[in-house]
Amino acid sequence: MGIPRESAKNGQKATNVFAQKHTVSRSKRGEVLGSRGGFRGCTIWFTGLSGAGKTTISFALEEYLVARGIPAYGLDGDNVRTGLNKNLGFAQEDREENIRRVAEVGKLFADSGVVALCSFVSPYNNDRDLARKLHKSVGLPFFEIHVATTLEECEKRDVKGLYKKARAGLIKGFTGIDQPYESPENPEVIIKTESRTVEDCVQQIVEVLQKNDILPQSVVEKVMDLTIPE
Repeated sequence: MGIPRESAKNGQKATNVFAQKHTVSRSKRGEVLGSRGGFRGCTIWFTGLSGAGKTTISFALEEYLVARGIPAYGLDGDNVRTGLNKNLGFAQEDREENIRRVAEVGKLFADSGVVALCSFVSPYNNDRDLARKLHKSVGLPFFEIHVATTLEECEKRDVKGLYKKARAGLIKGFTGIDQPYESPENPEVIIKTESRTVEDCVQQIVEVLQKNDILPQSVVEKVMDLTIPE
């Protein structure tokens, strides 16, 4: 009888490895981390096509949170691929491993009491579901944000020139062109960026986080200025 593909791929290889239990609780970390007090660790997962605005919104949200005493850190696809995942390409198996690693890193950030902001195309529902399950299994909040910018708009923006290269056949396996993107089935937030400001998009997420007790009401004023106070 064969081993299921997902189990074989994500199974434990190393032997004689034993999970070590932390002696510092999440509530204790929350007392000393940031200036707001309380444990606020969670992962906010931004998914969407290249050029949709995932990292722009994520980094703006990071700035908003940090300015208000809530620790947050943005993990961007390009940044991660120059370090932790520099040995991975864009074949389906590599994409899956890329997301699995990032999900584990996000979980560690969240467990430490930091708001982990993960901005990745992450085109497959199964991979995003795995990220969610990793957090759910240890009682950590996970929010999937679909930055639902249309392919037409992303191609129009084409900030990195990648769509032009993909259309010319210079890039193979580019999501939205010759590889599929599976839209989330039930995300916590859907953001349509066309004709909207970054601040408006951030406000939409902030309100959801407040409703889920991640943010205190005192920080949920309308997003007008994302700069960090002097």
